[in-house]
Amino acid sequence: MKRQIPLAIVITLGFLFVIHTFVPHKISQDFYDWFQTWIKAISPFAVFLGVMSLFNVHRTKISRRVPNWQYSVITLIGLFFTAFAGFMWGTQEGTPYMWLFTNVQMPMSATMFSLLAFYIASAAYKAFRARSAEATVLLVAAIIVMLGQVSLGAAITKWIPETSRWILNVPNLAAKRAIMIGVGLGMTATSLKILLGIERTYLG
Repeated sequence: MKRQIPLAIVITLGFLFVIHTFVPHKISQDFYDWFQTWIKAISPFAVFLGVMSLFNVHRTKISRRVPNWQYSVITLIGLFFTAFAGFMWGTQEGTPYMWLFTNVQMPMSATMFSLLAFYIASAAYKAFRARSAEATVLLVAAIIVMLGQVSLGAAITKWIPETSRWILNVPNLAAKRAIMIGVGLGMTATSLKILLGIERTYLG
């Protein structure tokens, strides 16, 4: 029963939402609105489950003294202090919670994006080595696109920005559409496998 009941719930709700999507009717819309209300009621329990999972993972790392366990201590201190600040003083402007968000969270996010730029540059350097004809085409296209995004490209020749736009709007867009079609087909196939009870890995 531990597997059959969750499976029956998933299959039933899945087909109901399929009907809501493809059969626009007041009954299906009322059911969707009713379900959204329950989602709002259930979501705090999901947040609590996520917090408990985070706590258990980092508590285990601290107790076992795994490498870099000190970062787990900092994570748990930040978790509890941020939650305490939010419950104690609220989340309005001028509160300790907003100070943490503005002076800790936002700088860390900016740092992550800054590091990401260097990782992208490193990956591009490794990928753009002209070892074959395909790699050479990729290298030339990447150089044109990058030059087309800055004023230096227009200063060299007006053809660089125009070629850059053409690369982005024609071959690049075609590749993006092909990828999105493949992703859509994959999502459809996975959804059908879940609805029909073939895919059951989410049950554990």
